Amino acid sequence: MSIAPIRHSVDVKGTPEQAFMLFATRMGEWWPKNMTPGEGLMTDMVIEPRTGGKFYEVKADGTHHQYGTVLAWNPPGQLLIGWQLGKDWKFDPDLVTEVELTFEPAGEGRTRMTLEHRHLERFGAIAQERRAQLDGGWPTRIADFVAFADDNASANA
Repeated sequence: MSIAPIRHSVDVKGTPEQAFMLFATRMGEWWPKNMTPGEGLMTDMVIEPRTGGKFYEVKADGTHHQYGTVLAWNPPGQLLIGWQLGKDWKFDPDLVTEVELTFEPAGEGRTRMTLEHRHLERFGAIAQERRAQLDGGWPTRIADFVAFADDNASANA
């Protein structure tokens, strides 16, 4: 059974280089502190800047909770993350869905960012439910990123 990927595109202020770096290296600044799995507030969200790196959150008590693995780190055009949160929203090393982000010039100092979350059928019996949850959440997180990127571009103009 195949499930359609989740796909959203937005335009943000700045170059692809700026947008990529704001998304990938400053995620902890724009992702809401209380919108992560598990107990307690998140203090940082980290994507290690290399293929094979980890994608994880840091909780207020200093613990790390892995979300996935960096499958491709190709600035400024592409970031591919192996999303490995299972049915209980905990890291599952045997589950890999893919979140691909691409960054392309959109003219007049703007960048088109596209997010595609695919291979959702790998969630198995909960695939349709998980797709609905993620499709409901990604637009809000993308809007958070757009606001952050636009604010940073304005501040640096």
